[in-house]
Formats: sequence, C-alpha cells, structure tokens
Amino acid sequence: MASQGSFQRQVEVGRLVLINYGKDSGKLAVIVDIVDHSRALIDGPTTGVSRQAFAYRRLTLTPFVIKDLPRAAGKTALAKALEKNDTIAAWNKTSWAQKLQGRVARAGLSDFDRFKLKKFKSQRRATVGPALAQLKKQQA
Repeated sequence: MASQGSFQRQVEVGRLVLINYGKDSGKLAVIVDIVDHSRALIDGPTTGVSRQAFAYRRLTLTPFVIKDLPRAAGKTALAKALEKNDTIAAWNKTSWAQKLQGRVARAGLSDFDRFKLKKFKSQRRATVGPALAQLKKQQA
C-alpha cells in the first residue's frame, strides 16, 4: 500500500521530462533508455535536445508517458510517437507549462513594459476591489 509521501512518477522509458539545468534548460525531452541508477539517455527530436546521457537530478519528471515506446528508439520513431500521441500539445495546455511560459514572457519585459504592467494592475485593483466589497456588502 502506497503512503501519502510516495512518488507518483517513475523513471521509465517514454517518460516526458523537463530539463532543469544546462544549456537545454527549460526544454522537453523523452527518456529513451536507462543508463544506470543515476542517469538516463534522453532525446528531444522535436524540441532541439540532442541524444545524450543526463543525470536524474537535472531532470524533472512530467506526468506524460509515451506508451509502447521501445528502448533506445531512434529519432524518427520517437518523433512519430510524440506526434501520434500529441504529447507536446498536451504539455503546452498544462498550467505548469503556461506558468513557465509566463515567466519567460515576464523576463523579456523592458523597464517601460514592467511600469505599464504595474499601472494596469493598480487600475484593476482600483476597479475590482470596490466592486467586490459592494458584492460582499449586499450578501451580508
């Protein structure tokens, strides 16, 4: 019986992973083979990640798994499996991926863009706050 603190995602062939360190940081790849207890062979034919051995501590496991992917599958077979399952599109719909995209967008803002964003947020607070207080008052 699994306890509350047990892991939900296992390292397995076909698991979609997010690289969290190095030059490919922030990109998606798929585990195509398991090298040893600390490394996996990953490949990302559609995301620009070359086939390489990568340490588990530099990967984040996602909930997506490509079923029936053979060990050490080639680039073309992997690309077809990703396309067939529409895995990358499913990832892009998750709140996790959208949050990462938002961070990238905010990091690319100029000083003036950040200033405009601050002004828009204060305008929104000035409009929404009193309206919400009015609704709460009516319900009480």
